[in-house]
Amino acid sequence: MFSLDQYRALHHSAGVLPRTDRGRLLLTGGDRRSYLQGLLSNDIAALTPGTGCYATLLTAQGRMISDMRVFELGDAVLLDLEAGVTETVRAHLDMFVITEDVAVQDVTATTAQVGLYGPKAARILASVKAQGLVLLYELQSSDVGIEGFDLVVPSAESAGLVEALTAAGAVLVDRDTADVTRIEAGIPRFLVDMDTTTIPLEAGIEDRAISLTKGCYVGQEVIIRVLHRGDGRVARKLVGLTVEGLAQPGDPVLNGEREVGRITSAADSPALGKRLALAYVHRDFVQPGTPLHVKTAAGEAPAAVVQLPVRV
Repeated sequence: MFSLDQYRALHHSAGVLPRTDRGRLLLTGGDRRSYLQGLLSNDIAALTPGTGCYATLLTAQGRMISDMRVFELGDAVLLDLEAGVTETVRAHLDMFVITEDVAVQDVTATTAQVGLYGPKAARILASVKAQGLVLLYELQSSDVGIEGFDLVVPSAESAGLVEALTAAGAVLVDRDTADVTRIEAGIPRFLVDMDTTTIPLEAGIEDRAISLTKGCYVGQEVIIRVLHRGDGRVARKLVGLTVEGLAQPGDPVLNGEREVGRITSAADSPALGKRLALAYVHRDFVQPGTPLHVKTAAGEAPAAVVQLPVRV
């Protein structure tokens, strides 16, 4: 359930969010980066120890199998992705290993991930580390719309990590509150705002997920064709909508009597004082300020396209 106190902690102090929604794959072997370079949409070969990037795994038709964050650890690559697709991605990656020196391991069950976000996150983390906290991995993160860290420890140490962070001044945050900051930031979530029918360009993630200078990868031909021959035009785009009513995921978005889109995420935005949604709409209706309507359970509600992220 949304908490205004938790929301304020994320924006002004620090919030702790156990990331039970995330899965983790560990790739080892000397060919790990070159192997991923041919499969993922971003420039994995350019990563150096301690760095990471956001990327997508695509079909040959340019549709998403998953999005993920990719971290080069120095002796391995860690993939952070939605828990619901972790096994699918593991099997997909493992299937293409033929002669490469690569091993793909699902470490979701043996590790735990805890998010620490907010302007005081670094200070609180430094304080807890000074008391002897040892992490497996410390990952830069902003996927809930707030800058911070995702901390990975052995699964048995998760509760102790949360306790230490809250004792140092962080506030425990629930998923509903983190979803509000994510929606305000305009960050789509896989299996919620994106799925296996989505082309990354539709979700507006191309600037951070796709390299235009790397070599070939699966699905590249479709992406390049749309970008260079179609001027990046796709049939639908993910936009922000303010709605004067209780819009919910799945509600149709209308222009007059015509359905032009569907809502994928929705929450009450403290920053706007309005209901805020993410929705796919037809490309003719994506400009900020465009008036639309949403067909809610209570009837049609006025809506308008809004520029994201929302400034708090």
